[in-house]
Amino acid sequence: MNTVRNKTQRPGHDYVRGGVRFAGEVTAWVCTPWALWSHSIPLAIGAVLLLIGLPAVFSTPDDRPGGDAPVAVPGIVTILLVVLHLVAAAASAWALWGTWIAATVTVLCLIVPFTELPRWRALLSATHDRTERPARR
Repeated sequence: MNTVRNKTQRPGHDYVRGGVRFAGEVTAWVCTPWALWSHSIPLAIGAVLLLIGLPAVFSTPDDRPGGDAPVAVPGIVTILLVVLHLVAAAASAWALWGTWIAATVTVLCLIVPFTELPRWRALLSATHDRTERPARR
């Protein structure tokens, strides 16, 4: 039984690619505030609010399978939000853990952009398609 519906899904939204991206995002959500907590509690709380709140409020239209966020942004913004999560996850892993775990998280964060390429291409082309169309009257 095939559980992945390729014809109706947008590029980059299959279970494997989404799972790899989600692993990087969850690592950022957990590690970043944990790494910042000993330096500044408000900074740690702010980091988790930004890492979770920004993607919840801002997204590219028609990118999310579950529906769009309240504020529509170009595809490059969605890509930059993913990159922000990956950088935060890798940096905080090195601040918190030993070499092997931090290196594993870093490898995960380096794999994500390659698994995200189809989605990122679709996000960038959707942005260009919308800006090049003439306005309807």
